[in-house]
Amino acid sequence: MRFDVAIAGGGPAGATLGCLLVKYDPSIKVVIIERERFPRDHVGESQLPAVCEILNEMGIWDEVEAADFPVKIGATYRWGITDDLWDFNFLAGATYSNPPRPAKYEGQRQKTAFQVDRSVYDKILLDHARHMGCTVLEEVSVAGMATDGNRVTGLEIKPLSDGSLSPDWGEDRTITADFYCDCTAGPLFRRNLGIEITSPTSLRNVAAWDYWQNADWAVNIGTGGTRIQVMSLGWGWLWFIPVGKTRTSIGLVTAAEYLKHSGKKLEELYAKAIAEEPLVARLTQNATREDRLSTTRDWSFFAERASGTNWFLAGDSAGFADPILSAGLTLAQSGARRAAFTILELRKGEKNPDWLHREYDNAYKFQVGHHIRFADYWYSANAVFTDLRENCSKIAADAGLSLDAEDAFRWLSTGGFARDVTPGVARAAAWNLGHVRHMIERFSDDRTDWQISKNNVFHLNVEGAQHDYVSFYDQGQVHPIRCFVRGKSHLPLLGLYEMLTEVLGKYHDMRDIADVVWKICQRGVFGDDASAAFASAIETLEAMVIDGWVTPSSNATRQFLRVAFQDEGYMMEFVEPV
Repeated sequence: MRFDVAIAGGGPAGATLGCLLVKYDPSIKVVIIERERFPRDHVGESQLPAVCEILNEMGIWDEVEAADFPVKIGATYRWGITDDLWDFNFLAGATYSNPPRPAKYEGQRQKTAFQVDRSVYDKILLDHARHMGCTVLEEVSVAGMATDGNRVTGLEIKPLSDGSLSPDWGEDRTITADFYCDCTAGPLFRRNLGIEITSPTSLRNVAAWDYWQNADWAVNIGTGGTRIQVMSLGWGWLWFIPVGKTRTSIGLVTAAEYLKHSGKKLEELYAKAIAEEPLVARLTQNATREDRLSTTRDWSFFAERASGTNWFLAGDSAGFADPILSAGLTLAQSGARRAAFTILELRKGEKNPDWLHREYDNAYKFQVGHHIRFADYWYSANAVFTDLRENCSKIAADAGLSLDAEDAFRWLSTGGFARDVTPGVARAAAWNLGHVRHMIERFSDDRTDWQISKNNVFHLNVEGAQHDYVSFYDQGQVHPIRCFVRGKSHLPLLGLYEMLTEVLGKYHDMRDIADVVWKICQRGVFGDDASAAFASAIETLEAMVIDGWVTPSSNATRQFLRVAFQDEGYMMEFVEPV
């Protein structure tokens, strides 16, 4: 009954947390308490590529790949100001090479994701945690929780079926541990510890979903590759996600207010949506519903605190963002990874515990909060365009910038979030800057120039900045990374940001900067694909300009780098001044 770490919830967050704890410290004793018996169905099947990196780190990539889930190449949308379909591809500028399956985690497969049947996927992960040495208790609930101030002192467990606890457990039903983690989808720890939640959005949606057998796929790409479908209805939207060769998840998201005033039941709206959406109606023409409609409220939030003296929240207990961005599993498993690494550091006692907790809390709020704001932006793109611009201003303010609506729209158009929870990468809610700009043009029919295309001389600007440290989670450790801080804006000296900071200390002409950066990328420092690394470096330079870390200017005698992002990826060329 005594463990080093006790985890409530055996879904992807709990299993990821347990696996990574044991991987990096095989001596650690971990118990995972799960109230259901796997397999069981669960919504949230569409992933982002970041999950696959975590699966590989857990040592479970081969098992998940062998399950033959559809490979997610991207998504097809009907959204914004036009009824036209448009594609978002993870492999921008490249054709999917169609490797035979099962495939290794290498090459293009590092940039794709899965569309998973959660009943299969979650069991694979939980079984792997058990195989690695975690004690897994299924059909056992947490019936009570003992606390002492900000500390958790024990979990009272209750078996829900005969045989869910072996006789070895005796009559004692209290688990004690050094650290406790809530990886459930509910408020277990929040309720007992008095933790408030923040919901920085006016979105109040409801969702209904069911599974269909033998629906046609909208698109077949290579061996098992496809794109999810996200179709706007005006009064809501539908997701269409193949999760296996014959099984497809189809869900409806609509505003709670619309449901209330429609006079219809959610089941009726679900049937209406599928019948009226032409693409989905065609794809389901010869399909059969499983007739197990599930519903939920879609209230986006994040917890005011995600950790305390000896406890952590991870997964949906810490925060939830609207499913429009397919971020659920990414938020859950990446958050669990950070929790595992933080616990490992706390056990070693070599780093400041206050800093470790603060970085964990800030990372969760930043990541979930930005996904919520970005989801707001998506929804506002189906509304009046002036509202969309005002929403951009709110997003910019949330990231620490005081901009009017026009400036904020330009800022978001060029990528916006130069500081994500992975220092050294310029992206917004898992989208790179090119994708963000291209998406905004799709939504608004408004083009904004890249700052680096309008200028050709660039100087690093760290005037007035202070030094601080941000966290970098790697190989079971939390590394403090030096950064510049000015207001709420951070410039981490890691990855592409560090490289460009060094380059800009020596070179200022865009032609010289590009030549030096290209040579560095060719060395494989930022991955095997030099062209992709170079494109990411150009995005990062743009982010540094927008966030004020680089001051641009124009020299009429020098060449300009023209940058454009299209469906097929980046187009870049040097042009003479006009």
